[in-house]
Amino acid sequence: MTPPIADAAAAWPVLSSAERYRGKIINVRSDIIRSPDGNTAEREVVEHPGAVAVLALDESRRVLMIRQYRHPTGRLLWELPAGLRDVAGEPLLQTARRELLEETGYRAARWDLLVDYFSSPGILTERLRVFLARGLELVPAAERDFVPENEEAYLLLDWVPLEAAVSLVLAGELHNGVAVTGILAAHAASADGFGGLRAADTPEK
Repeated sequence: MTPPIADAAAAWPVLSSAERYRGKIINVRSDIIRSPDGNTAEREVVEHPGAVAVLALDESRRVLMIRQYRHPTGRLLWELPAGLRDVAGEPLLQTARRELLEETGYRAARWDLLVDYFSSPGILTERLRVFLARGLELVPAAERDFVPENEEAYLLLDWVPLEAAVSLVLAGELHNGVAVTGILAAHAASADGFGGLRAADTPEK
């Protein structure tokens, strides 16, 4: 019988594990695992805390995007507001609210869960949750207490109509994974007026 089309938790036996690198954000380990047929294989694993992202959509169906320098790619990428899950015990929705405010100066009245995914499951543990934020309000600068640092100090903001953003993705003009995923998911979800989306506080599976 074919299993249901839904991801499921699983764990092949780990015969040994060795840490190869410990960094500020990521760690790298090497695991020796045993497959169901008894064979063994080495798998390198990059441990990452995960992240959240926000597709903020205004009343005119425009997506709020930010441009940020990404050194590993050697590019200025147009992205969605996003940030690491780096506050212990913080609910993911609260992390998303904080990142939206810090990176764009906006808050949102309506939040829904847009999509969950692993960014590169063949090697990376990073898990992303993308929220849809609507009912946007610009917070006065005097009420913000976040001081941008490093690349964040050079962020640019712009609004892109959702349909135009989809065209940019399909034309190969946008490359950031969470932006591509969020834009296409939002476009698909808009077909029924976003009525099929999960609640923003839905637990991860």
